[in-house]
Amino acid sequence: MVIKDLIKSDGIKLELIESYKVIDLQKDQIKLYKQKDTLKDQKINNLELIISMKDEQLSLEKEKSKDLLKELKAQRRKTFLYRVGTFAGLMVSTIFLLK
Repeated sequence: MVIKDLIKSDGIKLELIESYKVIDLQKDQIKLYKQKDTLKDQKINNLELIISMKDEQLSLEKEKSKDLLKELKAQRRKTFLYRVGTFAGLMVSTIFLLK
């Protein structure tokens, strides 16, 4: 009986040690899942930041485009006026030279 109790006690101790090892492994696994969740949250935040920066860049590019179109229209107007002025000047000069 004593020998059986000693063997049973040793078996229970080994089982308890193995149970603690399993619990420790599960705790480590939970820590890894928490880290994974934290990293996912950080990734989501980074992606949201990138999206907001892209939206901001897009609005800035639209503003630039509008400004460039305004400048282009103004430049075309000036060029047209110079051409008309030059043509008118040539006509007036020709008329004066012919007289």
